[in-house]
Amino acid sequence: MAFLRNIYKGLEEWKNNDTHKPLVIRGARQVGKTTVIREFGKSFDTFIQLNL
Repeated sequence: MAFLRNIYKGLEEWKNNDTHKPLVIRGARQVGKTTVIREFGKSFDTFIQLNL
């Protein structure tokens, strides 16, 4: 990752929580949502990205 975004800490907390719910990322256009999720997905064995 080129630089650590503020959201990454929250994503790590979500991942480490045993009772986490499905993850939905919402926000303004072109702020890096897709990029941070693709980078975060690399920390999993299996990663499926749905773009709705």
